[in-house]
Amino acid sequence: MKKRLLCLAVLLVGTMSAPAAEDGKVRNLIFLIGDGMGLTQVSLLQLEKGDTLTAFDRAEGVALVRTRSANSRVTDSAAAATALASGTKTANGMVGIDPEGRPLQSMMARARQAGMAVGIAVTCGLQHATPAAFYAHVPDRNDTLSITRDLLASGVDVLFGGGRKSLAEECPEGGNYLDTFRRRGYFVADSFAGVDTMTCGRVLCSVTDGPLPAAPGRGDFLPRATRCALRILSGEAARRDRGFLLMVEGSQIDWAGHANDAAWMQAELRDFDRTVATAMEYADRMPGTLVVVTADHETGGLSIPSCEKDFTRPDGGVDYRFSTGNHSAAMVPVYLYGTGADRITGVMDNTELARRIMALLELE
Repeated sequence: MKKRLLCLAVLLVGTMSAPAAEDGKVRNLIFLIGDGMGLTQVSLLQLEKGDTLTAFDRAEGVALVRTRSANSRVTDSAAAATALASGTKTANGMVGIDPEGRPLQSMMARARQAGMAVGIAVTCGLQHATPAAFYAHVPDRNDTLSITRDLLASGVDVLFGGGRKSLAEECPEGGNYLDTFRRRGYFVADSFAGVDTMTCGRVLCSVTDGPLPAAPGRGDFLPRATRCALRILSGEAARRDRGFLLMVEGSQIDWAGHANDAAWMQAELRDFDRTVATAMEYADRMPGTLVVVTADHETGGLSIPSCEKDFTRPDGGVDYRFSTGNHSAAMVPVYLYGTGADRITGVMDNTELARRIMALLELE
């Protein structure tokens, strides 16, 4: 109880003083990754929302990113997320290591080493390729047991997502991994109950055995998890007198692309759009916060042709067509908002994006 009151007091003081602290320095990073989200996926969202602007339309800076991996012109999520997390390319299927098997230090590990609070919020399992790239070091993205061990060892402060089945497996330290997280001071939960009132501390909120349900069936999980994570990380950052780093993934945009399901993709994009808006609203309140929104790759080869061949006629509508059930080699967009949004521009490799972000956070 005393710790919660102290955290609340620190958070309130930090929040009240934050606007006066604006000096152009990036203290906090909210890094949002739309898995499989290319420019046409964002266009789909914009078209379906009509005259209502999306969060993407609020971007203060835009860039483009090349996505190829170390061994293929078409990347998978493991290699792409490793590049985005560490600034170094690896081969498809590898997580947090270079092609020779040497471990790579992610921006999240660097941030934690620098005293920053760090967190992850996803709609897949916490051991899935994209989140794993920020804390794990394995040659095979499907080695869930090793990734779970690395998650425990990572010291990530705030965790929201699925993957509870693996966390219930036996842990070498005794009991299961959930027990061990508790012993290490985490508040372990399978719902938002209790988490909604936390203002600092460490939390592991794993709400499903595997991935979460597809949108819209999971409700507002990702925007809500993002709000909770931002509140808790803000408290921790204020208590430590440091900033924070939060990685958020719209995990299932990719799965909708693999399924060539435009309706599902639209639902996932709407959910991710609300999450991006949550991040931007936080940046509006807290100077020193940079919001970076990008993708690991494009999935589905989506195109949006007109349904009307005669362009002298009124709008005949558009069609959503997929050219593949796999990933594509297309570049992906980057949207930037908040402090430092004008300092990342142009066409770059995904590794360069990571290095520029780390430079802004003074983590290099």
